[in-house]
Amino acid sequence: MKPPFGQQLDTLARRLTPAAVTLGLVLLAAMPVHVPGFAQVMPLLPLVGIYHWTLYRPDLMPARAVFLIGLFHDAIGGGPIGFYAAIFLIAHGVTLSQARFFVAKGFAVLWFGFAAVAAGAAVLAWATAMLFYGTLPGVWAPLFQYALTAGVFPFLSRLFLRWQQGLLAQV
Repeated sequence: MKPPFGQQLDTLARRLTPAAVTLGLVLLAAMPVHVPGFAQVMPLLPLVGIYHWTLYRPDLMPARAVFLIGLFHDAIGGGPIGFYAAIFLIAHGVTLSQARFFVAKGFAVLWFGFAAVAAGAAVLAWATAMLFYGTLPGVWAPLFQYALTAGVFPFLSRLFLRWQQGLLAQV
């Protein structure tokens, strides 16, 4: 027998939560803050969501969701379409391939894993931008963006972990 419609809707909403929260991070990162130069160093917040949910709930963060999140990031960020979609998919694949190693360890290893994935994403983004625009971009803005992204990880990861234990425990 099929569960009631309300229960089906609740389950669907819970299953969409990781992707929806990560899309929210895309919007949060795109908000204007009126600080000169901050847009170039804004932390790559969606990468935190993709990493966390790929590790802990890969069933709720499939590659197609990561691809759509990347396309959305590209569309509202004004960059080349597919740029962050590809970077996020690569980060998702690397994270998924190493999930058993990272999840079984403590938070320091989890954070180190994120720092490594974020560093790879930053280098890939920098190199791709260099090839796409045909010029050598500066290295300071990507370095600061990387540092801010790695620095915000513990806060967002803790928030996501609580969310996962509460809201997604039944899914």
